[in-house]
Amino acid sequence: MAKSWATFGVDLHLDPTATSTGVRRGLTDALRDAVRTGRLAPGTRLPSSRSLAADLGIARNTVADAYADLVAEGWLTARQGSGTRVGMGAPPTPLRQWGSAVVPPTHPTPPRRLSSRPTYDLVPGTPDLAAFPRTEWLKAARRALTNAPYQALGYGDPRGRVELRTALAAYLSRARGVRADPEHILISAGISGGLRLLGAVLRARGAHTIAVESYGLAVHWQILDEAGLRTRPLPFDELGANPGQLTDEPGVLLTPAHQFPMGVPLHHDRRSAVVDWARRTGGLVLEDDYDGEFRYDRQPIGALQGLDPNHVVYLGTASKSLAPGLRLAWMVLPPSLMEEVAKAKGGTDTCGVLDQLTLAEFITSGAYDRHVRAARLRYRRRRDTLVEALAQRAPDVHVTGIAAGFHAVLSLPPGTEQSVVQAAAWQGLALHALSFYRHEHALVDPLDALVVGYGTPPDHAWAGAVEALCRVLP
Repeated sequence: MAKSWATFGVDLHLDPTATSTGVRRGLTDALRDAVRTGRLAPGTRLPSSRSLAADLGIARNTVADAYADLVAEGWLTARQGSGTRVGMGAPPTPLRQWGSAVVPPTHPTPPRRLSSRPTYDLVPGTPDLAAFPRTEWLKAARRALTNAPYQALGYGDPRGRVELRTALAAYLSRARGVRADPEHILISAGISGGLRLLGAVLRARGAHTIAVESYGLAVHWQILDEAGLRTRPLPFDELGANPGQLTDEPGVLLTPAHQFPMGVPLHHDRRSAVVDWARRTGGLVLEDDYDGEFRYDRQPIGALQGLDPNHVVYLGTASKSLAPGLRLAWMVLPPSLMEEVAKAKGGTDTCGVLDQLTLAEFITSGAYDRHVRAARLRYRRRRDTLVEALAQRAPDVHVTGIAAGFHAVLSLPPGTEQSVVQAAAWQGLALHALSFYRHEHALVDPLDALVVGYGTPPDHAWAGAVEALCRVLP
């Protein structure tokens, strides 16, 4: 029997049991159809999940899950303090007049998936963009442009500007223990750009597979797959990726200083083992040192590349320390690989010259070190606030991976991962489940957990983000 609610100024009949697909799906479809056809106007406030569940005689969780599904699709929005409403951009199906009746068109436009900006973004991988050092960057840009020779504005060396390569060689040696000289550094458009070049080179050498970690970024695996390399995940445990199953693969992609997303460093025995494998087989180790500058409760872990520059490709980036929009990353390549990678990149530099010159000046002036130190203190304060809040509000949630970087792994009771993520979306909180980062062929037992980034929210929003997170945890 169809029911309606009127206490919120809405007279809308819903029958979530009218379909054979289940109550939740029936309610989701009924609400979506009400928005699509204009019966629920943009901005309309919906009842609380408790009120609607009571009206319809169904479980509250069913209503909450239906709301979360529609928030994720963009039909509804959820904001703390203002409840759940019909999205202002939700596209109603146009109605046409036929005599005295209003009927939907013969061929309704399919719903368009809308993006709804979350109230709080805890998706890992992005730094605090509000803290980008604009004043110091502008000063460096002015000095760099003033001192740059006019030839610097030409097409340039495919390896990148020599000023930046020289600055990076000195910085990486001092800060990360990388053994490099400017001749063996190549600037790329982000880590993704570097992986595309390396994938093309490995494929041209006849490679068909590459080993990866069981947890990581799907976009990186996709880049390698598009290059014609099938990714094979290695076993993973509390010591990091296990290189014991490496055989004749031409390469392995690792995040040894701070595994993403699990947050553990590669054990020193396994660091030695993977380098020994590379020397024995001639394979390449691709070292993604994405957040090597940020550590808190442990001694710095030097780059794996320092153990064997002839078999390890070091990949670093400004995306985590400054901003991903700069699209500046670098590879320190074995001498035997430089010519092939430069050829794969093409005959000219493809990264913005002015940004390269500015970053070079930013590093050599000491501004980069000052910015990293300030960011390290800021992220440590946020991490401590998060850990303290969880200890008080969710003591059963175990937090790991927090000795470095700016994300944490929060363990959850078995079987609760997806429901927590849905509840978070309903609260306007963007975060990722650990399963989002698990390779489809991973050799690990699935774990229920959240990967929470604490870099993105600006300082003034961090307390609210932590409060919202604690509300959705079991």
